[in-house]
Amino acid sequence: MKEVARRAVAFAVAARINRHASSVYSYEQGRHTPMSRSADGVYDHEAGAYISGTASGLYHHGLGSHITLGVNGTSFSGFDHGQAHRFSGSMQANAVRIYDHGECRHFNYSV
Repeated sequence: MKEVARRAVAFAVAARINRHASSVYSYEQGRHTPMSRSADGVYDHEAGAYISGTASGLYHHGLGSHITLGVNGTSFSGFDHGQAHRFSGSMQANAVRIYDHGECRHFNYSV
């Protein structure tokens, strides 16, 4: 997965678990990215891209790809159709941990 896709997933997971955030901090990148919510999606200010959401996933307009996302309690999993990789993870408090099966490693975010 690309960083912008993981960041969108972290923000979407937090929103679905009822955490209202205005940015995502990537420990990999070492910086905050401002995100603006609207009724039907999110705007990633760093990527300059809109991410629309549905019950079954996201569409990242900047990447031009769908991301399937399912959330069950504080755990989640999905598929990045743009990169053709699965991902999974969990959220505890404001920390989102994503395991990217394509990269074969974890990525940590704070929302």
